Amino acid sequence: MIARRTGGQGGFYSAAAEGLGRPMGVISGYVAVCAYNLAAIGLLGAFGYFTSLVLADQGVHLSWWVCAAVGTVIVGWLGYRDIGAGARTVAAMLSGEIAILLALDIAVAVRDGVPSALPAASFAPHEMFDHGFGVSIMFAAISFIGFESAALYGREARDPRRSVVRATYIAVVLITAFYAFTSWVAVGALGAGNVRREAGRQLGDLFFTLADTYLGPIAGTAMEIMLCLSLFAATLALHSAANRYMQTLADDRLLPTPLAASHPRHSSPHRAGLVQTALNAVAVAGFALAGLDPYTGMTTTMLGLGTLGIVALQAVAALSVLGLARRSATVPWQRLAASVLGFAGLAAAFWLGVDNFALMSGS
Repeated sequence: MIARRTGGQGGFYSAAAEGLGRPMGVISGYVAVCAYNLAAIGLLGAFGYFTSLVLADQGVHLSWWVCAAVGTVIVGWLGYRDIGAGARTVAAMLSGEIAILLALDIAVAVRDGVPSALPAASFAPHEMFDHGFGVSIMFAAISFIGFESAALYGREARDPRRSVVRATYIAVVLITAFYAFTSWVAVGALGAGNVRREAGRQLGDLFFTLADTYLGPIAGTAMEIMLCLSLFAATLALHSAANRYMQTLADDRLLPTPLAASHPRHSSPHRAGLVQTALNAVAVAGFALAGLDPYTGMTTTMLGLGTLGIVALQAVAALSVLGLARRSATVPWQRLAASVLGFAGLAAAFWLGVDNFALMSGS
């Protein structure tokens, strides 16, 4: 709704300013810059960590920071170019991830049968609301980070007032349907009563083990590679979002105005991209020189902080619709109701994230 009014530019910054006034918009803009940069740094640490592990399995031993440094350079290069280059890269990697997960879903259903693969016990109240429910909600919120970033590409879209809204709805529906279905199948493969024990025992190897079991060892290796590529794609997406927030704030003189420049050929926020790349490089160097663990020290903490910031901004965006309704009589009651429910849910997710931050971040 607000994206249609703003032309699909500025993301949370424009939404908050439109619905709650410029001061709240300015605060939201600065929070967005910090949150997306922190989340990008966190994912870059995960990319370096897991890429190092996967390469070690193949007999190639590189430190995590070397892998992260290479990722920083490639992400920076793609972010410097036009949005099409980055979008094609993300689309190719996402397609590979979906393909292998879909193959796993089918294999579980064929081998175990549909009733076993999709157990009704997954939705039993004592299973859904048992210990760890708050952390589960927070990780669900993490899974949706970035769906709102379609609103950041308004100036690069041909018809932003239509395409931004359409892309956002499609992203939410597809993410929800596919990953909920895959999670349900994973519960069926493990057994509803065994999920917590197996997840605690296998940790990050859980889906790799399922791929080995149902698709064979080659598929397990392929899934490890796809994990690294998915982390790279997510880092690139957050890098691009952070760039465009910096460019938008610079446009309004809330950041140094040179950052508002668009590349004459690629139309990308190239100067903002160079700044974000430099921040990534400094973060990788700092964590490496300090000897901190790239996963528990860099990934979980930075991504956790970034997630809290983005969830808070999503709640503010829902509240912005209510603020807009105070000044306009044209807002339908259905949208008001959806905004109230959205704000309540996101506020609860934010509180759960703060309350469980130590557990979620491992810090």
